[in-house]
Amino acid sequence: MAFLPVTKTEMLERGWEQPDFVYICGDAYVDHPSFGAAIICRVLESHGYKVCFLAQPDWRSTEDFTRFGEPRLGFLVSAGNIDSMVNHYTVAKKKRKKDYYTPGGEMGKRPDRATIVYCNKLREVYKKTPIIIGGVEASLRRLSHYDYWDNKVRRSILLDSGADLLLYGMGEHQIIEMAEALDSGIPVNELTFLRGSVYKTKDISRAVDYILLPKYKEIVKDKDKYNESFLIQYQNTDAVLGKTLIEEYDEWTVVQNPPSPPLRTAELDKVYALNFERNYHPMYIEQGGVPAIEEVKFSLVSNRGCFGNCNFCALAFHQGRVVTARSHHSLVSEAEKITWDPDFKGYIHDVGGPTANFRGPACKKQLEQGACRDRQCLWPTKCPNLEVDHKDYVQLLRKIREIPRIKKVFIRSGIRYDYLIYDKDETFFNELCKYHVSGQLKVAPEHVSEKVLMKMGKPAGDVYERFVKKYYEINKRLGMEQYLVPYLMSSHPGSDLDAAIELAEYLRDIHHMPEQVQDFYPTPGTLSTAMYYTEKDPRTGEAVYVPKSPHEKAMQRALMQYRLPQNYELVMEALKKAHREDLIGFEKHCLIRPRKMKRDTAYKGGKPVKNGGEQKKPAKKKTIRNVHKKKR
Repeated sequence: MAFLPVTKTEMLERGWEQPDFVYICGDAYVDHPSFGAAIICRVLESHGYKVCFLAQPDWRSTEDFTRFGEPRLGFLVSAGNIDSMVNHYTVAKKKRKKDYYTPGGEMGKRPDRATIVYCNKLREVYKKTPIIIGGVEASLRRLSHYDYWDNKVRRSILLDSGADLLLYGMGEHQIIEMAEALDSGIPVNELTFLRGSVYKTKDISRAVDYILLPKYKEIVKDKDKYNESFLIQYQNTDAVLGKTLIEEYDEWTVVQNPPSPPLRTAELDKVYALNFERNYHPMYIEQGGVPAIEEVKFSLVSNRGCFGNCNFCALAFHQGRVVTARSHHSLVSEAEKITWDPDFKGYIHDVGGPTANFRGPACKKQLEQGACRDRQCLWPTKCPNLEVDHKDYVQLLRKIREIPRIKKVFIRSGIRYDYLIYDKDETFFNELCKYHVSGQLKVAPEHVSEKVLMKMGKPAGDVYERFVKKYYEINKRLGMEQYLVPYLMSSHPGSDLDAAIELAEYLRDIHHMPEQVQDFYPTPGTLSTAMYYTEKDPRTGEAVYVPKSPHEKAMQRALMQYRLPQNYELVMEALKKAHREDLIGFEKHCLIRPRKMKRDTAYKGGKPVKNGGEQKKPAKKKTIRNVHKKKR
């Protein structure tokens, strides 16, 4: 095994005079199957193509972009594992301090909107060489989309980048079909037939069975038209049911072909068995390595796709809702390989994927008939056709636990608690608590307000309460002291101050204060982002309350950490604004105390009460551990 060439010298040492493809990436070069760039390059290599890797080129000049010369077939361009704007900015639009996909975590090694910048730089030198874009940034921006950072609707990234072709989704099928077509002499502008691709044209005569989306100039002016367009896109992400979508611009027409079918088990196994080095390139050692490898180096990707389909998540837009999984043999073989890594300490950090405990399609009909357009598998209630079964996952985890040199197998990529609680067979729940939790299990109820949960596409709060109760019952029976840590989100569409206060009261009741607070981040490709932009639900046209001002977001965020002294003024303001002064006082249910009071004034229910005596100093509360522990 060897890393792909990263210099022209390394390319020549292989006896190559010219590469077939040059892959340009906004991330550092990490040859691990958790990195999309590594997968695409190794898949091409396995089919006999010569691929060179250009990581984080200097975009201020054209020099880096000419490092390998002109490739025989084309340039492949990706911003990296995540959108470059998300990589650079917090939800408050402040610059992040660390880039986990760059050596040493250093910021500034890639530009904003990296896909566009890289392609435009290439075009300065290579006027006619095919440029094909892909990855998350391109995939989620493949048609017109609301851009949070510019606060406007932007065009398809295919037009702004000047690329010839866009491949969306996971990409293994279409990257080989594209390569073989170019290799056979078909011009890139003739590649209009690839599933999972987007092309630009001035003649749509080759498109068949298509849906005409509202024109770009219409959706820029009319938010109802934007929602109409987004909903059509949202309903056509399935490989079986998805149709061709056409979006007209003044100078071009952009055509999105139907999604490429997800890889089947045998295909997934073949991909993950390729010759990955499973580490960052040695050229980064002196800089301290690439931080992003730390969480995934000793993890196993078990599946793809997610039928959970939360509204704030773009997974369905990128991977689709149909879940496919690797075989036990493939995963056990990779686990055995991991155990011989010199840095392995005996702990497998994760066996999962988008959702750890999904190991197959939601129901039998999905593979043949596709995922339903008009209903969800788990929301608002469980679909009667949903097959809830953890037997395969239990058997897989047992096999991995038995491998010599493995001390513990954790599950960290996210358990879908509603799917788990619907399983009448408690075998997996018991073994999860006994073998796969490291003291704390992180789950994602996201909120407690029913009106917010409805907009999130999350189950009702009573489902989570059932899960919490069962979790502690099992741990008590096992004699284990383990806790739940809930992931919670502030400022999601639908969340007003009343909902934020309801969440704060819930945190008070379970004696939990999150160390970090997650604000809703309006990224391309999600239903929640469409709600954020239009302040309407695209599915119903109903108005949705959206907290947009930085100050209101700060208040909602502060309410989740109401005990922090620095949040006192914001919490006080929020409670007064919502007319919830009953939560200001010294009683157990109160969130904060009044700061100033007269000696002859006592407070009851947040209101001053004359009592003619001195208020006793309240007893100092014991420190509350940052865990989700509730006596039941």
